[in-house]
Amino acid sequence: MRRRVFIGSAAGAAALTTLKSNAAKPAERPNILWLTCEDNNINWVGCYGNPHADTPHIDQLARDGFQYMHCYANAPVCAPSRSTWITGMLSISNGTFPMRSRNNIPHDRIKYYPDYLKANGYYVGNDKKTDYNIGNKPELGGRPDGDCWDNPKKVNWDELKNQQPFFQVINSTKSHESTAFGDVENTKHDPAKTTLRAYHPDVPGMRENYAHYHDAMKRMDGEIGAALAKLDEMGLAENTIVIHNSDHGGVLPRSKRYLFESGIHCPLIVRIPRKLKHLYPAAQPGMPVDRLVSFVDMPKTWLSLTRSKVPDYMHGTIFLGPETEPEQDYHFAFRGRMDERIENARAVCDKRFLYIRNYMPYTPWMQHLNYLWKMKATQVWDDHVKSGKATEVEARFFKPKKWTEELYDMEKDPDSVNNLIENPEFAEIAGEMRKGLRAKQLEYIDSGLLPESEMVKRAADHGLTIHDMVRDPKRYNLPGLLDAADLALEEDAANLPKLTKMLAAADSGVRYWAAVGLFLLNNGDHATGLLNDESHEVRAMAAWTLIKTGHKDQGFQRLEQLLNENSYATLTVLNMVDWFGDEGEVLMPAVRAMKPKKKSYPERMRDFLMEKFG
Repeated sequence: MRRRVFIGSAAGAAALTTLKSNAAKPAERPNILWLTCEDNNINWVGCYGNPHADTPHIDQLARDGFQYMHCYANAPVCAPSRSTWITGMLSISNGTFPMRSRNNIPHDRIKYYPDYLKANGYYVGNDKKTDYNIGNKPELGGRPDGDCWDNPKKVNWDELKNQQPFFQVINSTKSHESTAFGDVENTKHDPAKTTLRAYHPDVPGMRENYAHYHDAMKRMDGEIGAALAKLDEMGLAENTIVIHNSDHGGVLPRSKRYLFESGIHCPLIVRIPRKLKHLYPAAQPGMPVDRLVSFVDMPKTWLSLTRSKVPDYMHGTIFLGPETEPEQDYHFAFRGRMDERIENARAVCDKRFLYIRNYMPYTPWMQHLNYLWKMKATQVWDDHVKSGKATEVEARFFKPKKWTEELYDMEKDPDSVNNLIENPEFAEIAGEMRKGLRAKQLEYIDSGLLPESEMVKRAADHGLTIHDMVRDPKRYNLPGLLDAADLALEEDAANLPKLTKMLAAADSGVRYWAAVGLFLLNNGDHATGLLNDESHEVRAMAAWTLIKTGHKDQGFQRLEQLLNENSYATLTVLNMVDWFGDEGEVLMPAVRAMKPKKKSYPERMRDFLMEKFG
């Protein structure tokens, strides 16, 4: 389990109306059944090498089909991942990457992939998870999630048989994170027959939670089996390509929401009927496929397989079929805000190495997240660290600061605990991946080089979607922002003259990164002038710098003012209150006086802080 061996393989409306007239012949259009599930990485599936996993139907599907050994999610959490799927564009490029943000995109130019399938004569159904993270209120310029589907509800098998060719998604929720919550006693799976990650302590509650989730995976596997049996029963299997994968990795703590291998390395199995053997990606069914696949590749590939139009704006590469494109050098992944917790990180990986760049190294990896702390494994891990009994590896994840850069050998270190970034033996690899990451950020137009609230405000101020705002170099100078971020994160005192010059930049994003640089250098001499910056996020970062460097009254006063004024940076400030540790108590009167919107993330943070400080 600790070391996995990967085996290589043997080998607008008018436009859509026009597409219908050019539809391929029915014989050239296979059905597709896409069986998705939630929140599990490859280590929860038997055919990927875990001897303790109980997933017989998925394992049989791999024997009957083709098992992809290097498939990765672009985002390690559901909404940004599904936003990427439905548009065929990375959600980091559309500004839909922060969890449950529901930002709009230009729907007049960006269709959903089922639109192109329908234009090609396909009947499309989705049972029934959407969570596309895109504005869904028409009166506000959004699009209802179910609008693109002929049937957005429970699958109708009779309808599928009568409406061929079809493209049907069936999503199993049986492996969702919530199924890992609750009582972990009396599991069907034996807690002793589990393999713990290197960073998880072997304490009561941990093994039981592993076993509890193995039970959930077996139930999910049963739903996959039921769908396959129904496909056979209806006589549809001989003309239907079956696809199975999860929507990202997970699910025990330090997997879902994180860019480590456990958060992004996902199962992908494709079963192709013999009559379509010209589509085989390897010589025979049952053979593993060694190609690197990103989730963003999937919409383009499904459209290509069905002979539907593939729009030019879609990202990714076609990885299967006669229009297969060259394999990419790197997979690109990203992490933004996760529920109530502010975060920002990027990653690239090839088939062996994983490089992570943390744009907020001054925050802990493991921040208290209301939803995650419902899990017994999280609770017992937290308690074990607080008790002082944890090893260095077990405790590392809870420390107040993380590395700016991380490099892991996924083949030798699938748990991502041995950071190679300072090892001279891997300096060349780190350098190439560092350049590869920047190339991906520029190619796909990374919208996350501004704080989230600043990104949203800047687009709104110009009356634009984030998608359009970040494609205007005058409003979003991505190369300049990347340079500013790189300079700030170097933590090199020699950069101080450049950082102080950046404080006068017209771009609030550049000033923000200058403030970050001053914070990391413990330099409060220049931060005072930023307390009245027009950007609330810059004010907040400057205030924290002053607090950190001994000018506590000035810093806390500015943060209190931002809370009292219901600033657009309120969620950032609330996170800071927690990051301050015991010193955060100074701001609790202002926190307690808040009246945030019901069921909002600021409310969730306020409630956590009130529980923490009393």
